[in-house]
Amino acid sequence: MTLEIGLSAPDFALESDHEGPVRLSGLRGRPVVVYFYPKDDTPGCTTEACDFRDRMDRVQATGAIVLGISRDSLKSHEKFRAKYGLTFPLLSDPDARVHQLYGAWGEKTLYGRKSIGPLRTTVLVDSEGAVRKVWTSVKVKGHADAVLDALASL
Repeated sequence: MTLEIGLSAPDFALESDHEGPVRLSGLRGRPVVVYFYPKDDTPGCTTEACDFRDRMDRVQATGAIVLGISRDSLKSHEKFRAKYGLTFPLLSDPDARVHQLYGAWGEKTLYGRKSIGPLRTTVLVDSEGAVRKVWTSVKVKGHADAVLDALASL
């Protein structure tokens, strides 16, 4: 699925590692950064999560919320959060249903082998629930800063 800028972001409800279920529509009134990542405690995913963690004061100054989503279990998320002191919810999407809604699931090539799986994707949803920016094929280095720039322009 391709998200369109200006249209409503698909609503979802997923279990969080520490706050119970999180429903996107329940966060209206604040911008939301929804980022999809492949796997807890792997090098790129750890760097990305820690980059958001390290910029959380600046994110919160915009009024925004960050949600990390992967297919990992809540137990895996809890360990990942504790190990790196993450300060935002990690949501579990075990069947990749929400990944698919957001275009964060598809074919990828790793070391010359094609497979189907999670695609590193970030979506910025404004305070009224509309998609404002979509990053696909995210490169981790500098990504959190690009998200902050986009938040500042809302």
